[in-house]
Amino acid sequence: MSWHADDGDLREYAHGTLAAPRLWSVETHLAACADCRAALSAHVPPAEISAGWARLDAALDAPRPGPVESLLVRLGVADHTARLLAATPVLRRSWLGAVVLTLLLAVGVGVAASPLLLLATAPLLPLAGVAVSFGPALDPTYETAVVAPMHTFRLLMVRTVAVLATTTALSALASLALPSFGLAALGWLLPALALTSTGVALTARLGPVLAPVLVGTGWTALVVLSRLLASG
Repeated sequence: MSWHADDGDLREYAHGTLAAPRLWSVETHLAACADCRAALSAHVPPAEISAGWARLDAALDAPRPGPVESLLVRLGVADHTARLLAATPVLRRSWLGAVVLTLLLAVGVGVAASPLLLLATAPLLPLAGVAVSFGPALDPTYETAVVAPMHTFRLLMVRTVAVLATTTALSALASLALPSFGLAALGWLLPALALTSTGVALTARLGPVLAPVLVGTGWTALVVLSRLLASG
């Protein structure tokens, strides 16, 4: 190769047809020669240059998926939904709270003589998780979520499914760890689904905090009343 890259080599390089080892020589020379870079631009259509810059900008601005987002994508969750879930810190706190409460429930039921503690408290876990995962008072990304190109109720449903799946799986594991109670240890499942569905349905009218609080209070009162009637 001469002092400057050959015009034919530049043309082939621009079209992507230049083969090694000339390709390596031209690339090395272009990195240090402004004149050859200017000559190279004459062989590339302006539209292709603009498209290349656009692809570069998109690649630089694209967020890098974290471990939680990558795991959700591997499990079959859509990219945008996985990013929405992974970018919400209140969801992670609700999952952590579910882990702690489930462990406490398992210990408490193991000590008690009946699964009443698990049956009464486990249905409240997903309801509480939904309550702390959405709303202006608790969610630091609430303003961003409101103006996002996604309906607010759909966003609430996405987070509800995430919380419900996590808490249900953890509570199920706690139930399986109590084989002495048999199928009675799984009696919390239908109440959990009913309480969560009722709370989500009332959120549109009562708000994301008041609705779960009222539903949870009603469930607690019902459990206490039934316990009093059974003992009296």
